[in-house]
Order: sequence, then structure tokens, then C-alpha cells
Amino acid sequence: MHVHDLNPKKALATIIIFVIIIILGFVTLKRPKFIYKVSLQESIELLKDKNAYFYPWQLVDVINKVDNNIVLIDIRDIFSYGQGHIPGSENISAYDLTSKKYIEYLNRLNAEGKTVVLYGNDQLEANGPWMWFKQVGYENFKVLLGGYKYYLAHKDNLEETKSDKSYILEVPDFNFAEVANKGASIQSTTKNTKVPVIKRKKKKTVAAGGC
Repeated sequence: MHVHDLNPKKALATIIIFVIIIILGFVTLKRPKFIYKVSLQESIELLKDKNAYFYPWQLVDVINKVDNNIVLIDIRDIFSYGQGHIPGSENISAYDLTSKKYIEYLNRLNAEGKTVVLYGNDQLEANGPWMWFKQVGYENFKVLLGGYKYYLAHKDNLEETKSDKSYILEVPDFNFAEVANKGASIQSTTKNTKVPVIKRKKKKTVAAGGC
């Protein structure tokens, strides 16, 4: 005999409460705050898009307030920003960028047709936040090539950086591919070299005596 056969009213009430909880769960279920709109492959393709980047020489018009359509955002911490920053830039740390307050602000800039340019100490620092915003659908975001360090080293001759591609190529101090190939060739040579085997002579007789 089942429990609900003994107390049908109590069983019915339990079922009704259970159904109400399920309905409330569906009603109050929140959609994710952000939805990725760009696939992994499309994200990789973004890296090849020259229009996704902001070039150091373009800062001239921004600093001189010739181009008011650009909003520079320094994603470093407030201390680093206070030590020095690109003139006209705003400071919103990478940690705060996705907070409700700043998302509303960034949405407003998007609606106004403003282009948002992110920069950190170097380009690598801003690449992550920039790529994230592109993946969730913000098409008005760009990243400053070279970052603040490159700007600081060339702030007096920004227009001349048009012919300088070091901030794009970012040539490493060491050619790791060459080193790896040399290592592989050395390993290959070692495999082909015969290693002499030393044979130990066996003693014919055992010395007499002992402990």
C-alpha cells in the first residue's frame, strides 16, 4: 500500500507544491549575462583583420581632439594610470570592465557609434579583454598596437611610426624555431653515433678469506 493511498490530501498537496516550485524555477530562470556570438575559428580570423587594430600614429588626432569618435580606455590599475597615461584616455581597469556600471556605459558608446580602443602596458595585456568583447558581439572595439610602453617611447614622433612595424611583428630576442631545429639535429646525430660499450672482466677466482 502506498502513502498517498493512506493520506490522499497530503499527497495531492505535496504534488501541487512540487509543481509550483518547478514553474517558479522556469519563471525566475535568468538568461546568461553574456552570450558568445563569435566562434573560435572566427576569433582566430579576427586576429588577421587589420581594421581590428588601432595604430600608434592614429593617436595624434585623438590626443589633439581632432577625432572625437574615439574613446581610449586604459585598462591598467588606477596606480599605473596615475603614474602616466595617454592624454585623453579614461581609466577602467580590466577587472571592472564587465561590471554592470561600465557595461551600461560601453553599451551607450556603442549606440552612439563610438569606437572604443583598449590599451594596457603592452598589447598582450589588452588582447584578452579586447578579444572577449569581440566574442560577445561588440564590433566597435579595437586594441592599441604596442600598448602604453610603445606610445611612451614614441610619443614625440608618433606620426613617424607609420613606417615602423616592430609593434606588429614583435620580433623575439631569440629565434626559438632555429634553436629547436638545432636541438633536433643534435639529437638526430647522437642517435646515429655508436656509443662504446665497456665490458667488465669477470674474475676467474674468488679471493680467499672473509670476515
